[in-house]
Amino acid sequence: METSPAPVLPRDCLIHIFTHLEPEDLRRASQVNGAWNDAAETPWLWRRLCLERWIFCNLSNTDSGIKSWKKYYFHRSKMEQHMATGRSTADYTCTTLRGHSGSIIGLQYLSNPDHQFDTGVWKSLVCTASGDCTLRAWSIQEGEQIWSAPVQEEPLVKLLTVPQQYLVISADSKGKIKVWNGQNGDELAVYATSSTVCSLVTYNMDNQLCLTVGTGGGALITLTIPSLSQISLSLIDTHAVDFLLVSPDQQWIIAGTKESHDISTKVLRTESLMNSLDDDRLTADSLALNSCFAACWLPKKTSRVVTITHSNVMSSEKSIVTLDITLQKTNRKLEIQAEQVGNFTYKVAGWRNDILLEGCGINTIIIAQGTELKMFSIDGIQLASFRDHKEPISGISVDPFRVITASMDLSLRVYTWKRQPNKCLSLESNYHLLGGSLLRSRGFRSVVCDYVSIVGAVQSKDGKDVLKAYCFNL
Repeated sequence: METSPAPVLPRDCLIHIFTHLEPEDLRRASQVNGAWNDAAETPWLWRRLCLERWIFCNLSNTDSGIKSWKKYYFHRSKMEQHMATGRSTADYTCTTLRGHSGSIIGLQYLSNPDHQFDTGVWKSLVCTASGDCTLRAWSIQEGEQIWSAPVQEEPLVKLLTVPQQYLVISADSKGKIKVWNGQNGDELAVYATSSTVCSLVTYNMDNQLCLTVGTGGGALITLTIPSLSQISLSLIDTHAVDFLLVSPDQQWIIAGTKESHDISTKVLRTESLMNSLDDDRLTADSLALNSCFAACWLPKKTSRVVTITHSNVMSSEKSIVTLDITLQKTNRKLEIQAEQVGNFTYKVAGWRNDILLEGCGINTIIIAQGTELKMFSIDGIQLASFRDHKEPISGISVDPFRVITASMDLSLRVYTWKRQPNKCLSLESNYHLLGGSLLRSRGFRSVVCDYVSIVGAVQSKDGKDVLKAYCFNL
């Protein structure tokens, strides 16, 4: 007796069923028969999987090699697997980049990491500034220098890149700020301040890219990019503005100093910096945070800031306070207000303020101090604790996929995010990347990371700092 063939479900029904499959199961389903293959290869299914796993995905500019969401998914997954396991030679190649004859004081990516998988080019570019008065750009995949700007009159002290515009911004020891073409190292504009430059931040305000400079004289100078035309000059204090932080929505700036416990850190509206502020206007358009010496914004909550303050000047305990910054209308005027949403104390080794602070998501705080790396909720619940380094942690890089610490023990430690059954984030310690011999080097100064590479600046004993570049295999 002949049996009738099994009924074939309509394509839309198959697609709906396939939304419940994991990527590997979906790939296997595509091999069952023609109908299943047609449904399983639907671009919408793979686009959905990509966007669930990664924030930045765009195939508009990809080359023909990965011109499908399915290929994109497995290509990028393979890269992340290499970065998670970190097996020498099997997963990555390590290159030493030499050229500077002085200390490296700035290291940033010049290429846009958000589009690392969109172009199909797989090219990571970093820029470095040095006390040897030079600015250089490097290709990580090719392991070579691609340009060096002319030797400057003064040592460079600050570096900032604008990958979206392919621009580089530098400041020298005399307060001279310059904008450079990131493609060839040509000088585009120059601005001379009357003080030392302590901090730099960029942001976009009303379709105008802006640069705000914190000076040693306590002033904030706001300039246009790339022309460096002055927009405003505001004196916020008499101490150096050691740190500037722009909120993820680019509506707020935190300006603070580490020179004095008595000076308040200020939260200002970026909109206010588009005009010069007098003393009365500055008071009205800012919020004072007392005794704050470090801060960070939480990336998934655009107006949520974490601050570290002194519980007591003579105490080793610090207060970790999380605030939501809002603009409220009271008495017919707008006022900046802060609502406390988290608070706990953290005991540091001695009275040191060398705490590295980073945020993740909307309620996760990462603190590195000494040889320890710890993760907390904003309420002070300890989520993870590590002591993988033998010497102090000197730098930290955090992105949605991993955390990397640099240490003076001449190693980098790679951690990956793990989501617990209760949906809370945790970290998993994976592996070390070694930076060479301690006979020639003192340790890592800093570290940066994109989706296909990790780069650290190594302090050399002869004063000629180098880069260690770890390029992960495709």
